[in-house]
Amino acid sequence: MDTKSAKARIDQLVDILNYHARLYYVEDRNEISDYEYDMLQNELKKLEAEYPQFVRKDSPTQRVGGEALSVFEKVEHVVQMGSIQDVFSFPEVEQFINTVRQSVDNPRFVVEPKIDGLSVSLEYINGEFTVGSTRGDGFIGENITQNLKTVRSVPMSIPDKLPLLEVRGEVYMPKNVFLELVSKQEDNGEQPFKNPRNAAAGSLRQKDPKITAQRKLDIFCFNIQRIEGKELVSHKQSLDYIKSLGFKTVPMYTLVESFDEVKSCIEKIGEQRFSLPFDIDGVVVKVDSFAQREILGSTAKTPKWSVAYKFPPEEKQTKLLDIELNVGRTGAITPVAVFEPISLAGTSVSRATLHNQDFIDEKNVSIGDIITVRKAGDIIPEVVCVSEKKSQNSFKYPDVCPVCGTPVVRSEDEAAVRCPNVDCPAQIFRSIVHFASKGAMNIDGLGPAIVDALLKSGLIKSVADLYKLTVPDLLELENFKEKSATNLINAIEKSKSNSLDRLIFGLGIRNIGQASAKLLCEKFGDIDNIMSATVEEIATIDGFGEVMAESVVKELNEPHMIKLINRLKEYGVNTSFEKVQIDNRFEGMTFVLTGTLPTLKRNDAKLIIEKYGGKASGSVSKKTSYVLAGEEAGSKLTKAQELGIPIISEDEFLKMTE
Repeated sequence: MDTKSAKARIDQLVDILNYHARLYYVEDRNEISDYEYDMLQNELKKLEAEYPQFVRKDSPTQRVGGEALSVFEKVEHVVQMGSIQDVFSFPEVEQFINTVRQSVDNPRFVVEPKIDGLSVSLEYINGEFTVGSTRGDGFIGENITQNLKTVRSVPMSIPDKLPLLEVRGEVYMPKNVFLELVSKQEDNGEQPFKNPRNAAAGSLRQKDPKITAQRKLDIFCFNIQRIEGKELVSHKQSLDYIKSLGFKTVPMYTLVESFDEVKSCIEKIGEQRFSLPFDIDGVVVKVDSFAQREILGSTAKTPKWSVAYKFPPEEKQTKLLDIELNVGRTGAITPVAVFEPISLAGTSVSRATLHNQDFIDEKNVSIGDIITVRKAGDIIPEVVCVSEKKSQNSFKYPDVCPVCGTPVVRSEDEAAVRCPNVDCPAQIFRSIVHFASKGAMNIDGLGPAIVDALLKSGLIKSVADLYKLTVPDLLELENFKEKSATNLINAIEKSKSNSLDRLIFGLGIRNIGQASAKLLCEKFGDIDNIMSATVEEIATIDGFGEVMAESVVKELNEPHMIKLINRLKEYGVNTSFEKVQIDNRFEGMTFVLTGTLPTLKRNDAKLIIEKYGGKASGSVSKKTSYVLAGEEAGSKLTKAQELGIPIISEDEFLKMTE
């Protein structure tokens, strides 16, 4: 393929993929299968790798990338991202409408659901997405552009090439994604997010965009903050307009005139509240006319042309029948309240976590008590309090593990009580499920039910035993046929060649996630070096603290772990990390990249720096050796100039590698 044809095909593929992405992520429909989409995207990736000079900013391949940031830059909002006054009753809503009518003639109102997420700004210059930021205090937020690019429903470009468009939206985590995340956190013995809003906020402020991408966030846009090149006169008109541009707008927005119509809309949204795939905590009522909004004005904190009706939390009382103790992968024992079923947020609920012994003591919970239960974020059931005490004493953990009978332990620095027995059946089950999960060894087809069947049959007792399984072994189990057995054995065999960081994460070391596992591998190269490293050596890694370093040293040097790793080596599992380094010419040097380079993608430049022994950083400091600057370089370039840091172009940088 010649250069001209390559560019034409890349442009065609980007347009096709963006069209289908909009259908899928914004309009909830599709015209092609996932497989067809993946094939088109793979073709695009190959062409972009061969012709990097033709990579477009709005290419779907550019949504996830770039290095992790050490700090978020500040962004000043030209138009304040204000908050809305809350009301909690219909008489308050009616009073708001009457007050508006006293100031303007024949006002109309837009009623829309209040999405419970994190408010953000999206700025577009000449139709291209340039800056995304958090609300912050309303006047100054944080630059989270790279993270917002991972939200698939955020357009990278819009068809109307307006000189300026700033749209406000609410980033949220869908309920099903939130439940999956909490399940993984609980399985890893981590403190789970309390509700989808906290999860969305925590995910959106990750320093590494790749972690944000894994969280599958979404957005609803609900306001135009600034616009140049088009005149708009009302809120509904503006929502209709940005919807036509490809933005995913807040759903169910309705234009009404009377209080009765407003009340009816609020009640209708309230009835659908628990069946929606996203979390809402109320309904917003806004004056539609922009001219009337100008007349009404604002207070120092809130506009006078809008209110938010907040739904009261649904709480119910029930009898606590039992407290079950579940043993997690790391040995953490979690108490679960089992109570008489009640209907909450549209579903039947009979269980809720009690977190730990401290929580039980604080609430003074005992079996037989009448408890008050609600759904945190309308999703996860939680015990609010004991509403009627039936026993004078609170429930106490037993002194031994409920599964294996080993005496339990509790360290001074954490609330969790743990079973220290690494051969505890519950821990083994969960550790194997984690080992096979997508983020770890990614063994397709090895889910919890199969793991349970393998353990009960005696075919496996640890993750190492997976690698001695054969097709005839699996055929002895119920529901396995020749094809499914062969597929699973092939998936297990394939996992042997995984990168070492997947194995490290799969081993389930406490406090070590996917990103920190990769940092370990980059620093030490193979598993033997990691196992022999000291706490002090590991703690020198950027992003590591003493607690993480101590976890690595302690757990990798336990006898059972050494035995496990040796067995994995014997079965041919990869224990080396492939990091190509040409020479050490950049050793001791720190580079900071800023702006858009003529031909190199930022990640490509970072790889070149690392291949020559250097380090790429996300922030400029006195320790910075060079700032590699391209077009539209921002505050990093300014700071480098102030500090007298050498600033180089892409050509100068490439000459340094010759």
